[in-house]
Amino acid sequence: MRVLLTNDDGIFAEGLQVMARQFEKIATTYVMAPDHEQSATGHAITMHRPLRAERVKFLHSPDLPAWAVNGTPADCVKLAVEAVLPEKVDLVVSGINRGANLGTDVLYSGTVSAAIEGAILGLPAIAISLTEDKEPRFEYAAEFVCRLATALVGKGMPAGTLLNVNVPGGTREQIKGVAVTRLGVRQYRNAFARRTDPRGRTYYWLAGELVDADEDDDTDAAAIKNCKVSVTPIHFDLTSHDTLETLKTWISQL
Repeated sequence: MRVLLTNDDGIFAEGLQVMARQFEKIATTYVMAPDHEQSATGHAITMHRPLRAERVKFLHSPDLPAWAVNGTPADCVKLAVEAVLPEKVDLVVSGINRGANLGTDVLYSGTVSAAIEGAILGLPAIAISLTEDKEPRFEYAAEFVCRLATALVGKGMPAGTLLNVNVPGGTREQIKGVAVTRLGVRQYRNAFARRTDPRGRTYYWLAGELVDADEDDDTDAAAIKNCKVSVTPIHFDLTSHDTLETLKTWISQL
């Protein structure tokens, strides 16, 4: 198995380092990640300046082929697969993100967008996040994603579909299993804090209180609340297929 690892927390982020050490045990491993944090960049790509991929060396794995890129997570996957890697990979894995990527937040996530880029390029892909961001323990998440990756390469996935994985914080003994889930709906109450700078000018700081608007038991957020690993199949086809025929009917009457 040949795997490309990436993230949005930056090339030297702990989650990526721990995951790389695990994947090296089971796969030919390549790493290409942003040279600095690119959280919440969504699926942005770089068009108006050159991209540079600089080789880096990890102390724990000095022979691991790894590159830092002055671009976004989606840039990293696209550049690696289409220009830099010496061979085709079987899988793209993005993470381990420090903090959850649940529900509608996946639309903003650089972690998830990197995996989506893998799926766009025709590769199986996984985005993995650890919900604890204060004192994260990445080891169990790294072990789990290695097992999931092996299964995914063996069993396959429909074209354009990737897996979004969230692992609860805490110890492995506290995790109560794995749930296959759907995306929930997350909203933010009082999203912007209004403040005044020392010169008297108003500015806004994105903050807000998180609200899970979808409380059904089959959502990814519900799985995390129940201390289960959440695995959600998602795809990049945003077409509302249920609306197509209705729309055709009233558009024809314009």
